[in-house]
Amino acid sequence: MTTLPSVPTLRVGLVGYGLAGSVFHAPLISTTPGLLLAAVVTTDPQRRAQAQAEHPGVRVVDSIEGLWELNLDLVVIASPNRLHVAQAGAALQAGVAVVVDKPLAASAEEALGLARLAERLGLLLSVFQNRRWDGDFRTVSELVSSGRLGTVHRFESRFERWRPQLKGGWRELGDPAEAGGLLYDLGSHLVDQALTLFGPVAEVYAELDCRRPGAQADDDAFVALRHRNGTRSHLWMSAVTGSLGPRFRVLGSSSAYVCYGLDNQEAALRSGRTPAEPGWGETPPAGYGLLGAGEEATAYPTLPGAYQDYYAGIAEALQGRAPVPVEALDAVTTLTVLAAARLSAAEQRVVPLPASAPGSEEAGSEEAGPEEARSEKAEPEAGPAPSGKV
Repeated sequence: MTTLPSVPTLRVGLVGYGLAGSVFHAPLISTTPGLLLAAVVTTDPQRRAQAQAEHPGVRVVDSIEGLWELNLDLVVIASPNRLHVAQAGAALQAGVAVVVDKPLAASAEEALGLARLAERLGLLLSVFQNRRWDGDFRTVSELVSSGRLGTVHRFESRFERWRPQLKGGWRELGDPAEAGGLLYDLGSHLVDQALTLFGPVAEVYAELDCRRPGAQADDDAFVALRHRNGTRSHLWMSAVTGSLGPRFRVLGSSSAYVCYGLDNQEAALRSGRTPAEPGWGETPPAGYGLLGAGEEATAYPTLPGAYQDYYAGIAEALQGRAPVPVEALDAVTTLTVLAAARLSAAEQRVVPLPASAPGSEEAGSEEAGPEEARSEKAEPEAGPAPSGKV
């Protein structure tokens, strides 16, 4: 009888057990073959108890420094955005591979500094862009790459909600260091998806507004991108949309695709389900989008959502068997676009972006666009990571 080789267990430490840590990262890590959720960092008593109840045997520590003695293979940063750079830098300096929840940093220059540090140390650094594995986005990607739509000339993408009252929390704070607001929260996903589909951007235009009473950070945003291949992406993110538009509308020279509603994986995770269960990520026929042109559009099956593939890819990358599923430099590019969007909204003009990749000599020249994308930040310095409620 042939004995199958055992899958090595890679030990993972999770920093933060709020929404991102408890709902997204912990369930996905704990159900990925080859990964073990070994430790959680949180100082909140309720979250400590929650982590231990949901993941028996997990060790809970008060600070990121408490992870260094646990012989970990990977540290996942799911803390508030303002802590990402310092905590990721501390983990890299400790010699551990790192996954950071989006956005990687508050600016492209900080993200580039982390990417360079990871490269110098020979360590994995990736960004958790789970929305690349949404079922509807996987379907759009398949339709675009297969040529079923012809040449795509317009791509529309929306994350719209009806939340007319502020909820409170750091995501609604106006300090740029918090990287709050919908542009950096939902826009990090929408811009990443557009770049994944259609590549580099030549021009950015944006409108950012604070609509709700007392709002400090943008809660209603529109971003228009002109890609270098000629495609135009129109992206909406809003908390004050009383009538929701389509999630995707993709217009091509041969056909079009439109679908409504959000991918169901987030709702499933919030309800306590995991990808280990049958039927994970599947969309019922009533939720299929329409493919076609004019009166000939017909229902087109949605590919299953597959958030589990991200951490499966991380496990493979850590063992040297596959590339990183999301490169850190992808986040640098996304943050460059987001910085241009902020500049566009502030100055009410179209902002051009350089043809070269962020971090190159041309991108660092005076022609590079927003100041955030031009300056070259040094790598994060070693030292204690800042504390904060996680």
